[in-house]
Amino acid sequence: MDFTFSDTELAFADAARVWLDANVPAAWRRDHAWSRAEDPLWLTIARQWQRKLYDGGWAAIAWPREHGGRGATVIERWLFEEQLDRIGAPRPIASSGAVDLIGSAILRHGSEAQRQRFLTRLLSGEDLWCQGFSEPGAGSDLASLRTRAERRGDQFVVNGQKVWTSHADIADWCFLLCRTEADAPKHKGISLLLVDMRTPGISVQPLRQMTGDAEFCEVFFEDVRVPADLMVGLPGAGWQIAMGILAHERGPVWTFTFQRRIRRSFEAVVREMRGSRAGALRDPLVRQRMAQSFIDVELLRLVGYRSLTRLLRTGQPGVESSIEKVLGSETDQRLQELAMAALGARGMLGGNAYLEHVGREFLYSRSETIMGGTSEIQRNVIAQRILGLPR
Repeated sequence: MDFTFSDTELAFADAARVWLDANVPAAWRRDHAWSRAEDPLWLTIARQWQRKLYDGGWAAIAWPREHGGRGATVIERWLFEEQLDRIGAPRPIASSGAVDLIGSAILRHGSEAQRQRFLTRLLSGEDLWCQGFSEPGAGSDLASLRTRAERRGDQFVVNGQKVWTSHADIADWCFLLCRTEADAPKHKGISLLLVDMRTPGISVQPLRQMTGDAEFCEVFFEDVRVPADLMVGLPGAGWQIAMGILAHERGPVWTFTFQRRIRRSFEAVVREMRGSRAGALRDPLVRQRMAQSFIDVELLRLVGYRSLTRLLRTGQPGVESSIEKVLGSETDQRLQELAMAALGARGMLGGNAYLEHVGREFLYSRSETIMGGTSEIQRNVIAQRILGLPR
């Protein structure tokens, strides 16, 4: 791994810093939790921020220039993310992982008509997207999905159910994984459709979480008609496209966004321990847990650099992203447990924005070893595809 930056890369970071200093309003410069339960303005601010990024040419800097990007390298993307973190800019819009996920899939596998129709509206925040992958009984074992799309003339008719679909209740579009060839083998016959969420036959049921949010949803499809030209790639190619999407979700998206949040959480714990909970630092066990958390966060940073190095060399995230996913999610769970221990009884009481934020992050962290592929599944990937162990 190379930890140095070229003059060009440093100049790129300087340009990003200057633009952000001029374009991020002071009222937005905080560590946004983007919890719908905590902040009713989060969607309004997020949409405005996404539009600013698009107008400034920063919404998808690694994309080709002809599609609204800057042709930036992976390292320049990393440096831009660091500048976002420095200024405390809002996190991207809800479901904005779609820029990296379905946006990248459309760039690589979509038709020219699909690129023209969707990419600009995606980058500008005009369209919000949700990911229709997981189903009851088909989460970690995604290839067991049962949602079907039957071809009828120039349309597909979709029937089935999805669950844990983040922000489906506010999304304009869904990138939907469904079975188009019922008799094909398990990993075959799966296709990816782009579905307008306003289509008749779609019903959405938000699921209230223990954090108080309802970002996850159940989505039901009953005779939903989708134009055939909204299939991404070839019929039956959905599994391979989905694996690319999930590799981005576990790799670069995880690297750029999740790692920043973990580091901010650690810094907040350090401030708390040096302040109102300074007495706890006299406990050697607390000091040991703090030291281990620092080591874990630093290891996550180094694994992120390794992931970026591979991405820079190959252009695609590799199976090593599973290591990053396991390390990141389990590091954050331990860190949030430490934060609650540092707060003591106050962590259960709330009473101010910081305490409520910590309590929410602790509860939310329980989902992180499930989302994007459970830790158990990721360990299987590591064992089989990295270590070469038998099934």
